[in-house]
Amino acid sequence: MAKTTALIPEQRRQQILRHLRTEQVLSYRQITDLLGISQMTARRDVAVLAEQGRVKATQGGATLATRLLNEPRRAEKAVTGLAEKTAIARAAAEMVTDSMTVYLDAGTTVQAMRPFLEQRTGLTVVSNDLSTVLAFLDHPSVDLISVGGRVDPDNQSTIGRLAALTLAELSLDVAFLSSSSWDARHGVTTPVEAKIEAKRAAMASATTTALLADSGKFGSYAKYRVLSLDELDTVVCDPALGDDDTERIEALGVDVVRAPLA
Repeated sequence: MAKTTALIPEQRRQQILRHLRTEQVLSYRQITDLLGISQMTARRDVAVLAEQGRVKATQGGATLATRLLNEPRRAEKAVTGLAEKTAIARAAAEMVTDSMTVYLDAGTTVQAMRPFLEQRTGLTVVSNDLSTVLAFLDHPSVDLISVGGRVDPDNQSTIGRLAALTLAELSLDVAFLSSSSWDARHGVTTPVEAKIEAKRAAMASATTTALLADSGKFGSYAKYRVLSLDELDTVVCDPALGDDDTERIEALGVDVVRAPLA
């Protein structure tokens, strides 16, 4: 039995999702045994995940849902999958060399690149993520461009047409994009229509586009398509992305980096 009672609710729910991706269906008894929690807590976590569209609640447990209805708030995302985010961010930072102009999309995984870019010189960092902009204020050598636009308070970022217009005026070496849902069939998707323009504008302005997304988000999709996976140059993920899925993505002409965990 995995003792996870010290975890906060969103961390427990991420564990449920990970087990569901392996088992497809879990009973409440299995969830309580796997996570070391009470059945009441298991039912409450499943109910929240079902409300978010991430699982489908059944009479005796839950099955994995593939459609993401609502994107988790930034505060929830900031405390989940930390090892995976660090590994992905470290590998992504290796794509950045001195004097590049890079776009850092909104998201905690992309923001995690900050410490791994400390030694880069002459960088121009462009971001629509308010927390990422703040994180680079003390960088010893960076020209920092904050993308304006309508503020999404849940994700602490700027979105919409104004953000896209700014990005269209730039020439980027690499755009590092984020997503809460992606798969081989639907590509990169989002439940928030206003996020599409900025992501596509960054990709259009960039020589290279890389998606930074952990395996826990793979296999889910939302109603708005941002781009097809074959429009990407690189996907940086964690080792839990399966061999079959990796081969399917690579067959689209995309480089896949499965960053090793520390």
